[in-house]
Amino acid sequence: MLDWLPENASTFGDDIDALFAIIYYFTTGILSLVLLSLVTFLILYRQRPGHKAAYITGSARLEWIWTGVTLMFLIVLFFLSRPLWATIKERPLPDSSTITAQVGGKQFNWNILYPGPDQQLGTADDVQVENELHVPVHTDIWLSLVSEDVIHSFFVPHLRVKQDMVPGREILVWFQATKPGLYEIACAELCGFGHSTMRGWLHVLPPDEYEAWQSQHWPSNTSEAAP
Repeated sequence: MLDWLPENASTFGDDIDALFAIIYYFTTGILSLVLLSLVTFLILYRQRPGHKAAYITGSARLEWIWTGVTLMFLIVLFFLSRPLWATIKERPLPDSSTITAQVGGKQFNWNILYPGPDQQLGTADDVQVENELHVPVHTDIWLSLVSEDVIHSFFVPHLRVKQDMVPGREILVWFQATKPGLYEIACAELCGFGHSTMRGWLHVLPPDEYEAWQSQHWPSNTSEAAP
């Protein structure tokens, strides 16, 4: 479809790519038409000896046509995107025990807070690391996003996940990775002088490797730590 996009590794990535392709090809077609018309008019109505400029009042009919076409495209786009929006943004919220981790944005790194064996954030057995998020493949992952200073944006291009992080608010975001691998976590909001260095890594692991990773952090109660 759009081969230059990062490889999709999430359950809803293909639907996002399809919607993006519709917008991309439609706007590219309109841009091409506008540029072609511009070049054509430059050639036809260039300054030449014996030709006088003429005042053109415009056409109300043409204005209604291109305004109507644009409006119809936006209406169609709304109905095409509504089910996808519901899937991503209107999913029933989980209870606190199913939150995989809390991701805190701070100039200029990601603070990842994992719940311990009690599966509750904000307790003594929590584990915090910087810039490393580990999750199992083929599992619904819920993250609690918070900002510790300014506005950040949690962005994982391969999973088509992007969510702004606003100071003073906790925002939940979910995804399900379909392919094990190492994926970059970027900040997609200009957040200060070191914005370009704010990078983290999402480790999507097979179930056995995820359990082994958990056992290194919660060796006394690995089974209860599983999401």
